[in-house]
Amino acid sequence: MFNPRDIERLMKDMKMKQIEADEVLIKTDEKTIVIKNPQVVKSEMMGKTTFQVTGDVFEENSGSDIDIIMQKTGVSRERAEEALKETGDTASAIMLIENKE
Repeated sequence: MFNPRDIERLMKDMKMKQIEADEVLIKTDEKTIVIKNPQVVKSEMMGKTTFQVTGDVFEENSGSDIDIIMQKTGVSRERAEEALKETGDTASAIMLIENKE
């Protein structure tokens, strides 16, 4: 088992550094992945920088999905967000709203 001093020395030898962060965001066209309470380690090897992130993961749909649902169905932002959260995708949310209205 490693003690904290050994781990710190090993990380330094491998050019690894702990980074303090409040949250990490990964944005895609469809959603934003939010990592709360992250533990972030930055390492550099062979000229490349790598980040290792662990923590509590949440996904948020992009605002454009909600805008599309609102445009196609004529519902409020709150109703569009609710349908999207319930179904998980834009097309299913639109169908859900159209079938209920």
